[in-house]
Amino acid sequence: MDLETGEIMNHVYQYLKKELCLKKEDIIVVGCSGGPDSMALLSILKDLEERIHFSLVCCHVNHNIRRESFEEKEFLEDWCKKKNIAFESMIIENYGDDNFHNEARTIRYHYFEGIVQKYGANYLMTAHHGDDLVETILMRLVRGSSLVGYAGFQQVVKQDNYTLVRPLIGVTKEEIKQFDLEHQIPYVIDSSNEKETYTRNRYRKKVLPFLKEEDPKYHEKFLKFSKTLIKYNNYIDGQAKKEYKKLYQPDQKSFYISKFLEIDEVLQEKVLNSILATIYQDDLMVIHDRHVELIQKLIHSKKKNSFIFLPDQVKVVRAYDLLTFERQSNTIDTYEIELFDYANLPNGKTIEKVEEESTNGNDVCRLNSEEICLPLYIRTRKYGDKIALKGTNGHKKVKDIFIDSKIPMQERELWPIVVDATDTVVWIPGIKKSKFNKQKNENYDIIVKYY
Repeated sequence: MDLETGEIMNHVYQYLKKELCLKKEDIIVVGCSGGPDSMALLSILKDLEERIHFSLVCCHVNHNIRRESFEEKEFLEDWCKKKNIAFESMIIENYGDDNFHNEARTIRYHYFEGIVQKYGANYLMTAHHGDDLVETILMRLVRGSSLVGYAGFQQVVKQDNYTLVRPLIGVTKEEIKQFDLEHQIPYVIDSSNEKETYTRNRYRKKVLPFLKEEDPKYHEKFLKFSKTLIKYNNYIDGQAKKEYKKLYQPDQKSFYISKFLEIDEVLQEKVLNSILATIYQDDLMVIHDRHVELIQKLIHSKKKNSFIFLPDQVKVVRAYDLLTFERQSNTIDTYEIELFDYANLPNGKTIEKVEEESTNGNDVCRLNSEEICLPLYIRTRKYGDKIALKGTNGHKKVKDIFIDSKIPMQERELWPIVVDATDTVVWIPGIKKSKFNKQKNENYDIIVKYY
């Protein structure tokens, strides 16, 4: 099999042979779905393997969300058997409550790393291409991220015992499909890639065609953008690591705020991201720039004793000049959180101030700051809590509202109550609004959403 003809993927070959310098002693694990991208990569590596004689392992994850998944696994296994490629696979039996794509990615890479260790491989390769990079950059620009996050992903990532490589980062999906067609490389199609319920698919189907019309080589511009950000990020990282080591005490999970405020603002953000990376490790996908902003607001708050919650029950506590990061157990009884712009709650929900909101259910509250006393706080219920109901002159006990709403006893203990600075209940998120809530046609300057 000679696939190195033509120009479509020739630079991929040149990269693998001349820049990566693959040799006989190498052992390469390839993450392969059976789709056009991964089958192109696997075919290229098989072609090189016949010349260089390195060891090649195909690694497949059945995500178990479509009926076709089992047929795709059989197709790939049969193809590898015919090509004399070692084949490994797993099936994801259960998912938790996390974001599906994030959870699947974590499981997938954990499995890949296990296969890397099993074979003693020095390379793990995936078929992420130029369009994937563009989509990732755009999604993170809209969602919010860090400097390195805005860069998307790197072509080469050095891990402890192996190197992760994405050889197709410089080519587009269209070029890959053309390559498969020219060389009659078989592949399967994932029908879920057409569903616009997935954010990435909407970017792929609506935004990328527009970019291609503007410039057919748009992906090369994004790759240059990514490399530039990574270069600057690496320099800043070097400076931030020095400050991180001087500032943060990993055994105490804390630092002194006065010392933190002495360093440059750019380095402050990097130090906080480094701390979060240490705390969350493989679960870092649940953290984004708004969480760093929350920590910064806690640091600059006039309240010398306060705290916020981050995802997965991580609590950041300010006690005068000391900031401490704590991972909570499942035995939280009470909490009180000042609402800046955004708050993660111990019950797994979020309350956020938003600029606009079209819905009008109990998960949205509109307030006029002139009628309440700011700031707002989110806390657990207290004995005797009452809420002033709209349209009446009376109050109703929060306890009775929980009973009327059939909220299970165990959920009531952590259910958020939103109060103002005078401890007046202004909203029971998801359940009941107070007389302070405004309709869309009334005067308000605060919109708060619970989700």
